[in-house]
Amino acid sequence: MQVASGMSTVSRTPEPIKQYFDRIAPHYDRINTLLSFGLHHVWRRRTITAAEIFRGARVLDVCSGTGDLAVRAGRTAGSSGMIVAYDFSRTMLVHALKKQNRPGKVHLVCGDAERIALRDESFDVVLIGFGLRNLLNMDRGIAEIYRVLRHGGRCVCLEFSRPKNLWFRLLYDVYSFYVIPWLGGAVSGCREAYQYLPASIRRFPLPDRIVAMMQQAGFVNAIWRPVAYGIAALYRGEKL
Repeated sequence: MQVASGMSTVSRTPEPIKQYFDRIAPHYDRINTLLSFGLHHVWRRRTITAAEIFRGARVLDVCSGTGDLAVRAGRTAGSSGMIVAYDFSRTMLVHALKKQNRPGKVHLVCGDAERIALRDESFDVVLIGFGLRNLLNMDRGIAEIYRVLRHGGRCVCLEFSRPKNLWFRLLYDVYSFYVIPWLGGAVSGCREAYQYLPASIRRFPLPDRIVAMMQQAGFVNAIWRPVAYGIAALYRGEKL
């Protein structure tokens, strides 16, 4: 597998979703903290724990954004590991580059998650945080993740969901469809991106359907569990 320690580009980029992420990239981390009240840091730590990353592991962070999961994975895998942050937004990856503790620790690749431009069975772990719902074809994206995983490897996906409790879900919907676009738009200058966010969550399949998609791609022991009373969900599957 060949990747650059700087940034290479191998992308087919769906528009206008890519434009949204390009525009909000400079404010992305700050807005995530504001909108989640800082909880997204806790959720990402749980994702790393669920991934069981070992020293020397090869880890791919798909839909990496500004690289939070990639950087955390790098700390766990250590200097003998290799981490690749893969995203369709070059602007997001520029901000991911600024987070690296050491040059070259996280390799950056700008590319399409539905056509991952990396070799078969290259990684021990594949992570994807809040990115699956942005794919035009989720089945294809999950199949690509399965393809690049080594036998014995695992995928862990953190994604938004919808709470089961009716009253909590109603409150969450009010927050999502009114507060998030207003606050996200005010800080980023791109209200459309934060109108897209709750709409994409509403369209996202229910957890059991995502597990079925993982199983169809070939994953075994595919499971999910709710995070933060169902605001998010954590998915995990293995490749035998």
